Amino acid sequence: QVQLVESGGGLVQAGGSLRLSCAASGLTFSRYVMGWFRQAPGKEQEFVAAISWSGGSTYYADGVKGRFTISRDNAKNTVHLLMNSLKPEDTAVYYCAARRSYVPDVSPRVYDYWGQGTQVTVSS
Repeated sequence: QVQLVESGGGLVQAGGSLRLSCAASGLTFSRYVMGWFRQAPGKEQEFVAAISWSGGSTYYADGVKGRFTISRDNAKNTVHLLMNSLKPEDTAVYYCAARRSYVPDVSPRVYDYWGQGTQVTVSS
Protein backbone atom coordinates (compact mmCIF):
# COMPACT_ATOMS: atom_id res chain seq x y z
CA GLN A 1 0.00 0.00 0.00
CA VAL A 2 1.43 3.31 -1.08
CA GLN A 3 1.50 6.06 1.50
CA LEU A 4 2.65 9.65 1.22
CA VAL A 5 2.74 11.55 4.49
CA GLU A 6 3.41 15.28 4.55
CA SER A 7 4.71 17.21 7.52
CA GLY A 8 6.18 20.60 8.33
CA GLY A 9 3.25 22.88 7.70
CA GLY A 10 2.22 25.60 10.11
CA LEU A 11 1.69 29.29 10.71
CA VAL A 12 4.43 31.70 9.73
CA GLN A 13 4.72 35.43 9.23
CA ALA A 14 5.23 36.91 5.80
CA GLY A 15 8.88 36.79 4.86
CA GLY A 16 9.46 33.67 6.91
CA SER A 17 10.36 30.14 5.91
CA LEU A 18 8.99 26.64 6.23
CA ARG A 19 10.32 23.27 5.13
CA LEU A 20 7.77 20.69 4.12
CA SER A 21 8.63 17.01 4.02
CA CYS A 22 6.91 14.04 2.42
CA ALA A 23 7.73 10.51 3.50
CA ALA A 24 6.87 7.81 0.98
CA SER A 25 6.36 4.11 1.54
CA GLY A 26 5.07 1.16 -0.45
CA LEU A 27 6.63 2.20 -3.74
CA THR A 28 9.98 2.15 -5.48
CA PHE A 29 10.60 5.77 -4.65
CA SER A 30 13.52 6.29 -6.98
CA ARG A 31 11.30 5.44 -9.96
CA TYR A 32 8.73 8.12 -9.24
CA VAL A 33 8.65 11.75 -10.16
CA MET A 34 7.63 13.68 -7.08
CA GLY A 35 5.59 16.85 -7.06
CA TRP A 36 4.14 19.42 -4.73
CA PHE A 37 0.75 20.99 -5.35
CA ARG A 38 -1.34 23.36 -3.31
CA GLN A 39 -4.95 24.37 -2.97
CA ALA A 40 -6.17 27.57 -1.38
CA PRO A 41 -9.78 27.97 -0.19
CA GLY A 42 -12.11 28.53 -3.10
CA LYS A 43 -9.37 27.95 -5.67
CA GLU A 44 -8.34 25.07 -7.88
CA GLN A 45 -5.41 22.89 -7.06
CA GLU A 46 -2.21 24.26 -8.60
CA PHE A 47 1.25 23.00 -9.39
CA VAL A 48 4.07 24.21 -7.18
CA ALA A 49 7.17 22.16 -7.97
CA ALA A 50 8.35 18.80 -9.27
CA ILE A 51 11.56 16.83 -9.28
CA SER A 52 12.88 14.05 -11.49
CA TRP A 53 13.88 10.56 -10.38
CA SER A 54 17.46 11.45 -9.67
CA GLY A 55 16.80 14.93 -8.45
CA GLY A 56 18.82 16.31 -11.28
CA SER A 57 15.92 18.20 -12.82
CA THR A 58 13.53 20.47 -11.00
CA TYR A 59 10.53 22.46 -12.15
CA TYR A 60 8.72 25.34 -10.49
CA ALA A 61 5.61 27.37 -10.94
CA ASP A 62 6.42 30.93 -11.93
CA GLY A 63 5.05 32.32 -8.69
CA VAL A 64 7.47 30.36 -6.51
CA LYS A 65 10.66 30.42 -8.61
CA GLY A 66 13.55 31.79 -6.64
CA ARG A 67 11.71 31.33 -3.33
CA PHE A 68 10.96 27.60 -3.14
CA THR A 69 13.37 24.69 -3.54
CA ILE A 70 12.35 21.08 -4.07
CA SER A 71 14.76 18.28 -3.22
CA ARG A 72 14.67 14.54 -2.63
CA ASP A 73 16.59 11.90 -0.75
CA ASN A 74 16.11 8.55 -2.48
CA ALA A 75 17.91 6.72 0.32
CA LYS A 76 15.30 7.95 2.80
CA ASN A 77 12.29 7.97 0.46
CA THR A 78 11.59 11.59 1.19
CA VAL A 79 10.99 14.75 -0.76
CA HIS A 80 11.23 18.24 0.68
CA LEU A 81 9.97 21.67 -0.21
CA LEU A 82 11.92 24.55 1.29
CA MET A 83 9.83 27.68 1.16
CA ASN A 84 11.52 31.03 1.74
CA SER A 85 10.22 34.58 1.58
CA LEU A 86 6.71 33.36 2.16
CA LYS A 87 3.80 35.57 1.19
CA PRO A 88 0.18 35.56 2.37
CA GLU A 89 -0.83 34.31 -1.08
CA ASP A 90 1.17 31.14 -0.42
CA THR A 91 -1.44 30.16 2.17
CA ALA A 92 -2.90 26.81 1.13
CA VAL A 93 -3.01 23.13 1.83
CA TYR A 94 0.13 21.63 0.31
CA TYR A 95 0.03 18.14 -1.15
CA CYS A 96 2.80 15.76 -2.05
CA ALA A 97 2.22 13.58 -5.12
CA ALA A 98 4.01 10.73 -6.89
CA ARG A 99 4.01 9.90 -10.59
CA ARG A 100 5.22 6.57 -12.00
CA SER A 101 7.10 8.18 -14.83
CA TYR A 102 10.44 9.75 -15.61
CA VAL A 103 8.68 12.85 -16.91
CA PRO A 104 7.65 15.53 -14.42
CA ASP A 105 4.33 17.17 -15.18
CA VAL A 106 2.44 20.18 -13.93
CA SER A 107 -0.97 18.56 -14.25
CA PRO A 108 -2.28 16.98 -11.05
CA ARG A 109 -4.34 14.54 -13.15
CA VAL A 110 -1.31 12.50 -14.16
CA TYR A 111 -0.03 11.82 -10.66
CA ASP A 112 -0.77 8.40 -9.26
CA TYR A 113 -0.59 8.85 -5.51
CA TRP A 114 -1.31 11.70 -3.12
CA GLY A 115 -0.71 12.59 0.48
CA GLN A 116 -3.34 13.95 2.82
CA GLY A 117 -1.96 17.48 2.74
CA THR A 118 -0.44 19.87 5.25
CA GLN A 119 -1.72 23.36 5.98
CA VAL A 120 0.53 26.34 5.42
CA THR A 121 -0.72 29.69 6.66
CA VAL A 122 1.23 32.89 6.06
CA SER A 123 0.14 35.91 8.05
CA SER A 124 0.67 39.46 6.86
